Amino acid sequence: MREYSFTVGNVTESGTVDAYLRHMLCLSGTVIKRVKYGGIRKNGEVVTVRAALSPGDVIEISLPEENSENVTPADVPLRIVYEDDYILCVDKPSGMPTHPSRGNHITTLAEAGSFYMGGQFVFRAVNRLDRDTSGLVLISKDMISASLLGRAMKNGEFSKTYIARLVGVPTPPVGRVDAPIEREAPDSQKRTVRADGRPSVTDYSVRSVCPGGCICTLRPHTGRTHQIRVHMAYIGHPLYADAMYGTPIPGETFSLRCTSMTFPHPATGESMTITSHGDGNFL
Repeated sequence: MREYSFTVGNVTESGTVDAYLRHMLCLSGTVIKRVKYGGIRKNGEVVTVRAALSPGDVIEISLPEENSENVTPADVPLRIVYEDDYILCVDKPSGMPTHPSRGNHITTLAEAGSFYMGGQFVFRAVNRLDRDTSGLVLISKDMISASLLGRAMKNGEFSKTYIARLVGVPTPPVGRVDAPIEREAPDSQKRTVRADGRPSVTDYSVRSVCPGGCICTLRPHTGRTHQIRVHMAYIGHPLYADAMYGTPIPGETFSLRCTSMTFPHPATGESMTITSHGDGNFL
């Protein structure tokens, strides 16, 4: 059983336990049902979700273990970058899908993660990487961690840094792409910059020049599907060997890697940064 502790901060956070869990912690009804089953304490005493709260009250939550989802565990080695009782961060290799999908026969990170956790594990990736994107994937070990990290991402408290190999060298070498992104067509996987798209912002900085292009550091401020690939193609510098948004190169795939992430820890609230440079064979 995992334990969480939260302190009611001020009068605007007071009310009932249920209201605090829903509105201050942004927990869903499904999560709250699990919380009720595990147990809730206010200042050390067992209470129900109807209990009243005041500033300074300490809420303690016990979350029972969950049954594994419909994912077949696969004995595939994982590169563990960080782990504690609440989160697991792994370095996903290029070529590995994050989740199972119809028609896919390649072992996924979800299947490898389930095996690593002993099978009794519901796989919840906080950030998702395309199959051919490598680097850090943060995994929540329970529903509360997933909810709190999802809230942090929505509130802009979760930042990620990538490196990529681009075709050509952007001018200026440091800049921001602020361009809305939408599906190219209703049933298409491909995205495009379009006036009626969702707001999307990416910062870029050229770190070195290489034959035919450059290595760039990228920091997306929003989390749209294919955002970096779309934005770099939009400014005329697609990722090298990106068959969907640039020029395909037989036998090669695009080079994009998540190298670091910063976020508030779901149990302590303290900001933490995880970094992994990995092999980065395109550097």
